[in-house]
Amino acid sequence: MATTAFHRVLTNALLVTAVVLGATACNKEKPTTVIITVKDTNGDVVPDVLVRLYANPAVPLADASRLKMEATTSGGGKAEFDYTDFYEQGQAGFAVLDILAEKDTLSGEGIIKILEEETNEETVILEVNPD
Repeated sequence: MATTAFHRVLTNALLVTAVVLGATACNKEKPTTVIITVKDTNGDVVPDVLVRLYANPAVPLADASRLKMEATTSGGGKAEFDYTDFYEQGQAGFAVLDILAEKDTLSGEGIIKILEEETNEETVILEVNPD
């Protein structure tokens, strides 16, 4: 009888371990990425544009400069940013960032709300600087 009780306890322990491992394996963090597409006023994509993402909070609560990133658009007019390392699971919300795109005498601005564990996309239109 002691052997049967031992087997039952061992089986239950293995079952609990399997459930715990299975539950934590399903909770993997997905990438938090941003893709900014830059177009001109004709709707054509623009390569080689410097794109900056930055936080500009009305009331600074923490170091907003940590979210600042820069990238140059590819031949397809897209700049990609990865914020996966900045997001912690369980965090409520992520960030709203300003966008600044510049190339020669052209510039464009925008804003993007970044949702955690998703690919976030926004389009910015370049126009001639009013200087």
